[in-house]
Amino acid sequence: MGSTSAENHGTEGVGRRDLIKRSAALGLISVPTMSFLSACASSGGDDSGDKAKAGKKTAKNPLAVNDTAGMEFVLFDGGFGKEYAEDAVKIYEKNFPKASVKFSATQKIQSTLQPRFNQGTPPDLIDNSGAEQMDMGVLVGKNQLTDLTPLLDAPSYDDPGKKVRDTLRPGIVEMGQFDGEKVWILYYAYTVYGVWYSQKALDSLDEQYPETWDQMLAVCAKAKKKGMAGWTYAGKYPYYLPFSLYPMIGKVGGREVLDAIDNLEPNAWKHPAVKACFDAYYELYKKGYVLKGTPGLDHIQSQTAWAEGKALFIPNGSWVENESANVIPEDFNLAVSAPTGLDSSDKMPFGTIWASGGEPFIVPAKAKNASGGMEQLRIMLSEASSRNFTGKVKSLTAYNGGTDGIALTPGLKSGVAALDKAGENVVNPRMQDWYVQLQKEKIGVSGLGEMMAGRLTPAEAIKKIQAFADETAKDDSIKHYKHQ
Repeated sequence: MGSTSAENHGTEGVGRRDLIKRSAALGLISVPTMSFLSACASSGGDDSGDKAKAGKKTAKNPLAVNDTAGMEFVLFDGGFGKEYAEDAVKIYEKNFPKASVKFSATQKIQSTLQPRFNQGTPPDLIDNSGAEQMDMGVLVGKNQLTDLTPLLDAPSYDDPGKKVRDTLRPGIVEMGQFDGEKVWILYYAYTVYGVWYSQKALDSLDEQYPETWDQMLAVCAKAKKKGMAGWTYAGKYPYYLPFSLYPMIGKVGGREVLDAIDNLEPNAWKHPAVKACFDAYYELYKKGYVLKGTPGLDHIQSQTAWAEGKALFIPNGSWVENESANVIPEDFNLAVSAPTGLDSSDKMPFGTIWASGGEPFIVPAKAKNASGGMEQLRIMLSEASSRNFTGKVKSLTAYNGGTDGIALTPGLKSGVAALDKAGENVVNPRMQDWYVQLQKEKIGVSGLGEMMAGRLTPAEAIKKIQAFADETAKDDSIKHYKHQ
């Protein structure tokens, strides 16, 4: 999950989700807290003597970047590669020719940067993604990030009449908030989560994508007769299952059920919609519709088996197109759909989908040139940079547009269509951003993973997961967040 990147073993790549970071890889940073004011870019040097002094604010330099100050940018080197960022850095260098920019890319974000946070010498802009993603909740809780509101309220790169925030896709600003109005993170990629499949394979069964669970079971039965499993998933990282299961819960029971889960409310997991959806997924296991051996597969192995036609459906994020490009056949006709619901009594319509930001960019509170880091993000949120990213890595960005004139790949085209179909019915569960260990290790591995392997019944999985959530809610060492 954000996330959005953990999986990243490559996976976040494209969204490499803010997810796969195994919680074991998450280090808790301990650094003296600092006040927000001393973290402001405009604070000149009141926190440390080597902060860049503010430059002259102009129409072309609305964030008052010091045009001679150095700027350092560290990118997560995942499924999206680094070319899109290098291209954006060239624009920064062209706009500020007297500034020296230090750009680097690494997969080891935490081990490379945690010591620098501890020493008070972090870079100015970080793509905090991948298996070694630093825990966002901890960074926010320890006041280690700069509030990005000045960036969001600055004129957009292309149109001075529009603020940056007015050019972003739904949910991006809210995702960067943890408690209150301040925005600590700018998610640059825009990930569509759902059920991915080969339209060619579905056509060969003479079937449409199933909208109700009875139809889903019928399609899986037909696939099984042809020697194809209905489903596979990243068995070793079962927190991929929520990519389709969470929006299904929201569809069946309404957004408020997902909010209650995120808010760690007592008995949130015991809601009838949760039980109905767990029962539905468990039925896939019981009827033999899950690819044999799936619990032992990692994300790459499960995606490869699926691309080879061994299974029809896989829950995943839109990074899967880039990440699996070397194994998806040319005539696969990759498609994504919103999750199948139960029946006509569901609270939200078919098409309800989870879509949200991936690739979380942050500006540290102790950055020497925070306004430079924000300006680099402002450049990346231009139409040209967005188009460049989409064209190169087959993923949408947070910028709401930037696809005109680009020949969209099948998966990306399908993702855009799914977003159009969803309209306002986009859900954005926050568990993977707010409580990484709970989401991955406990809900994912110990709960859903065990249930889908047949080692727990749905009722037992729900009881276990509710106990984990209650434990997290009572743990005062964990910062708690709530939907406003």
